[in-house]
Amino acid sequence: MKLISWNINGFRAVAKKGFWQWLDQCDADVVGVQEIKAEPHQLAADQRNPEGWMAFWNPSKVKKGYSGTACLCRQAPLAVSYGLADERYRGEGRCILLEYEQFYMFNIYFPNGGMGDDRLQYKLGYYDAFLEYAEELRKKKPIVVFGDFNTAHKPIDLARPKENEKITGFLPIEREWLDKLVASGYIDTFRMFDDGPENYTWWTYRGGARDRNVGWRIDYVFVSEELRDNVKRAWIESDVTGSDHCPLGVELEF
Repeated sequence: MKLISWNINGFRAVAKKGFWQWLDQCDADVVGVQEIKAEPHQLAADQRNPEGWMAFWNPSKVKKGYSGTACLCRQAPLAVSYGLADERYRGEGRCILLEYEQFYMFNIYFPNGGMGDDRLQYKLGYYDAFLEYAEELRKKKPIVVFGDFNTAHKPIDLARPKENEKITGFLPIEREWLDKLVASGYIDTFRMFDDGPENYTWWTYRGGARDRNVGWRIDYVFVSEELRDNVKRAWIESDVTGSDHCPLGVELEF
C-alpha cells in the first residue's frame, strides 16, 4: 500500500502547477495533502471529486484561505473522521483520520509555532493532544501519521542548524517532542533507508533556497513500531515542484 503526503500550500495554486499530472503518475493508494487553503465548493467539480479517487475534505472553519487538509484515496477506508479528540484543537482543519483494516492513518498539518508564544504553546498542546489520541487508537491497531510537522528533528534535518537554534521549527522544546514521539515507539520511516544529510522537504521561496538546496526536513511519515517490518521503502520527491514543500511517501506491505 503506497501512501504519499504533500503540503501543497494552496490547492487552487498547485492545481495550476502540475498537481493533476503528478497525481496521475504517482500510483498511490492514499494521497494526503495539507494547507489546502480552500473549501470544496470553491473548486471545480472534477477537482472536488477527481475521477478514480474518493475525496475527503477538512477545510478550516475559523478562517478562510487558511490551513485545511484533504485525502484522496483509491482504496476506500473503513471509516473517516475529522479533527483530534480534544475539542480545543478543532476548527482549523488540521487533521483527517482514516481507518483501514491493518492500521489507522493520520493526515495532519501541525501548527506553526510562529506569531508569538501563544501560538508556540498551541503547537505544543496540539502535539500532545495528537499523541494522546494516537496512543488510545493504537490499543486497537497500529498507527501511521504523516504530514507537515513544522519541526526539523535533528541538525542533519536542516541546512543551517546553528543559525536556526532560536527559531521556531528548530527550538529545543519542539525537537524534544519529536524525541518523545520516537521514545513512544514511532519510527521516522525515511531514516530507515537514508541516514544522510541534505534531504529536505521544505525550502523558503526567498533567495533561491530551493535551487541551492538550503532547506528543512519538516514533513514526515511515522509508523508505530508494530509496522516496522511492513515498511518496504520510504522516499522524498524533492524534484517535484508546485509548492514550497515536496511530496514524500512510504510503501507498506501486508
